[in-house]
Amino acid sequence: MATQIYLNLPVKDLKRSVDFFTALGFSFNPDYTDENATCMIINDNAFVMLLVENFFKTTTSKDLVDATRATEAITAFSVDSKEAVDETVRKALAAGGRPSQEVQDYGFMYNHSFQDPDGHLWEVLWMDPAGPPAEDGTAAASEGR
Repeated sequence: MATQIYLNLPVKDLKRSVDFFTALGFSFNPDYTDENATCMIINDNAFVMLLVENFFKTTTSKDLVDATRATEAITAFSVDSKEAVDETVRKALAAGGRPSQEVQDYGFMYNHSFQDPDGHLWEVLWMDPAGPPAEDGTAAASEGR
């Protein structure tokens, strides 16, 4: 069985967060959804648990970070093309997200980012399956790296 990843994020308004991420095309597992939390599906092995702040506080003895003022992490996910990167960020901004960093285009890697309604940072990226170009101009993947 593959290891599964569950990222837990505190949110102020669960419905607002669900509406935001639904607009980006994500779905949620109803078996792990109630008034305190929901399980956003990234893929078969990666999930984001969106937990209402008061409920999230029951899982830690540490103070919560105000993600609108400080960065606790940057969550990144990949998509199939440069166009899908731009479209995902466009959807995020249209759904109430805020801009984060400018587009970064390295040729073999392309990424852009946004802030969700709670200020959490998200990066959307595409990487050429051939990998970065080797020094001689050929793809590193063709050399078995």
